Amino acid sequence: MSEAAMAHHEHVSASERPRALVVSGVSKTFGRGGSAVTALEDVSFDVARGSFVSVLGPSGCGKSTLMRLIAGLQPASAGAIEVAGRPPEEMRRDREFGIVFQQPILFDWRTVEQNVALPLQVMGRPKEEARARVDHMLDLVGLSEFRRHRPWQLSGGMQQRVSIARALTFAPPFLLMDEPFGALDMMTRERMQTELLAIWADNPGTTVVFITHSISEAVLLSDRIVVMSARPGRVLRVIDVDLPRPRTDETRDTKRFVDAEAEIRQLIFSQEGR
Repeated sequence: MSEAAMAHHEHVSASERPRALVVSGVSKTFGRGGSAVTALEDVSFDVARGSFVSVLGPSGCGKSTLMRLIAGLQPASAGAIEVAGRPPEEMRRDREFGIVFQQPILFDWRTVEQNVALPLQVMGRPKEEARARVDHMLDLVGLSEFRRHRPWQLSGGMQQRVSIARALTFAPPFLLMDEPFGALDMMTRERMQTELLAIWADNPGTTVVFITHSISEAVLLSDRIVVMSARPGRVLRVIDVDLPRPRTDETRDTKRFVDAEAEIRQLIFSQEGR
């Protein structure tokens, strides 16, 4: 982590930063009448600019639906979402979002560097500028020597690193990640978590909204965790994570990490018996 990035995280707490995302009383219902299904109900929380926020909850609680609403891919049924004070649809049209999904969506006929360069080509950026940015991102995710490989020649973790590099290559202010490590084995997943923190530190000011069902993953990565109930998804609690940065693999062994994990686990399990 650069000294500037460390200062950014250490001296400006999430609670002191301007709001990058405000979710107010949001509900989402699919269908009508007797067949209607409510995925989200009265969800409210906010995200500070430049912070890392995880939305944590069991499968089927509406986490991915919430991500689609924030990304402007679907409208909310009720309530409002503001991203940097603007509607999500407008932010998406202006390419303010970098999005990473659970399964890497890469083009097999393009090389790694061509996949990473794609957003810059679509946006019409000058070739020299694009080449320099792609070189930087490939170096950051440790894939410079694989730049001419095709995606099918890479492991799952390496493919996901390509996805992250592509999502950040045009320096969007928001990075939206929908369970990006959910399909990886445990060892690769933990390595990717610490790599993501290093990548994020190299892009100070980027606000991350991260969907997960892993408590330990949320605690390691986040400034704030939005804990969701089972469907219909409601906010059980918003928890600020009091762990110093930079965070490393050793952070997982600290008492503060274990205590935070236990607190969230107890909160979720206490709801399941109701």
